[in-house]
Amino acid sequence: MASVARTIMIQGTGSSVGKSLLVTALCRILRQDGYDVAPFKAQNMSLNSFVTPDGAEIGRSQAVQAEAAGVLPSVDMNPVLLKPEVDYRSQLVVMGKPVGHLESKNFNRRKEGLWETVTGALDRLRSEYEVVVIEGAGSPAEINLRQGDIVNMEVALYSNSPVLLVGDIDKGGIFASLYGTVCLIATEERALIKGVVINKFRGDVEILKPGLNQLEEMIDVPVLGVVPYFRDIYIPEEDSPSAENISHATDDAVLDVAVIALPHIANFDDFDPLKRDAGVNLRYVRSLDDLGSPDLVILPGTKTTVSDLNYLDRSGLAKRIRQLARDGTAVIGICGGYQMLGESIRDPLGVESDNPEVRGLGLLPVTTTFVPEKETHQVVGTSASGVGLLEGSEGLSFEGYEIHMGNSRPSNEHSENNRPFRIATRSGVPVDGFDGALSEDGWVLGTYVHGLFLNTELRRSILSRIASRKGVGTDFTADDFSQSEEFDKLAALMRDSLDMDAIYAIAGLG
Repeated sequence: MASVARTIMIQGTGSSVGKSLLVTALCRILRQDGYDVAPFKAQNMSLNSFVTPDGAEIGRSQAVQAEAAGVLPSVDMNPVLLKPEVDYRSQLVVMGKPVGHLESKNFNRRKEGLWETVTGALDRLRSEYEVVVIEGAGSPAEINLRQGDIVNMEVALYSNSPVLLVGDIDKGGIFASLYGTVCLIATEERALIKGVVINKFRGDVEILKPGLNQLEEMIDVPVLGVVPYFRDIYIPEEDSPSAENISHATDDAVLDVAVIALPHIANFDDFDPLKRDAGVNLRYVRSLDDLGSPDLVILPGTKTTVSDLNYLDRSGLAKRIRQLARDGTAVIGICGGYQMLGESIRDPLGVESDNPEVRGLGLLPVTTTFVPEKETHQVVGTSASGVGLLEGSEGLSFEGYEIHMGNSRPSNEHSENNRPFRIATRSGVPVDGFDGALSEDGWVLGTYVHGLFLNTELRRSILSRIASRKGVGTDFTADDFSQSEEFDKLAALMRDSLDMDAIYAIAGLG
């Protein structure tokens, strides 16, 4: 390589402690300061994924970090993606394409077949950018998994990268988790840890300082900052909706929207634009008792459509959703949720389950057949229908992305006329096709397009149709949200909270 980028790595005391957030912030700060910077995570385990411009599937968090860095996402930023299917097995996605499955009993054998892929991706990034901000996964102190490590200290050793260790004080036990992590890793690995960051702190930092001073003495590593707990900055999350953001309501809300929180819910950030809308009460519903009578029911994406469809049947939610639709409630299904809304799901090759065919909810005239090849595309299109939910939206343009392993086809000739969206390009290639399905009255809609609600005009049109039908009026959120401004707010917070001079020195950036 003609030049090799500087690196700095963020590892954590566990999952969901703030690694992704800190990487996002550093990518934005470095970009603001004039560096060509890229994120990297060797292996991501998440059901929240994204499609790059060339059709590769990567973790959603790396796409967000790339956006913060002002660069296009690429598969080199996340060469290995694990998408959990059941408790002991995940779909294995390598360099953006599914290659099989990885069972938990074989977890420590990952390195045998994946290490060269990981190092090759990192080497390419380091030859293309000035700085690479690396994210670990879980904790480097999982000593039972160290043998097969391809994402934490093995990456740090390979790249000789300094490491910042972040811990979540809101969970409790912060000093024990930081001290224990440092003590459980090998001596050569410990030497790479150059700083500690405390995340999600509430209260007066002065009260915390005696503990920080003692911790520094015990582990011989400086504390580089304390990041306050915040709720007023929006950064898309990597993991499934947590208890604190399970719902969103305001006094101005006129529409009640219920998202069914499927056991294997995927790409849940599809609905974040609804959560930000003052006119919407957004709820994630896990049980029949909680569903009630919303104005809109959304069936989200899922990694295991048949299993989650069985969950709907067992829980009584399927029966209730059918009844709500018959009574006139609007229903939208996205990706796996779209497949569930159809008449049947066929799996003759056993791609997803052992069931060759299962009955769907029967709310849309489509039949889905699973195939081994996964469709991953960024798409551009327009609204093609003018009935029901889409009345008044004809011709509105949208952008989004597709990630699915099934093809859904109209069950009868008449349903060809009930296709909601016309697709203009897939993965940048011009096409002239349709996506999705509508019920006869247009109030049940299914689509494979993720990110649909990010399209402000189309989202506002759909919400306004539901409000009009309900007999209420509201001016739904205009296009005043800027993800770029949110990244800047996060960067400003981190500059105030962290010793950035020390972090730059640690990264060798002066």
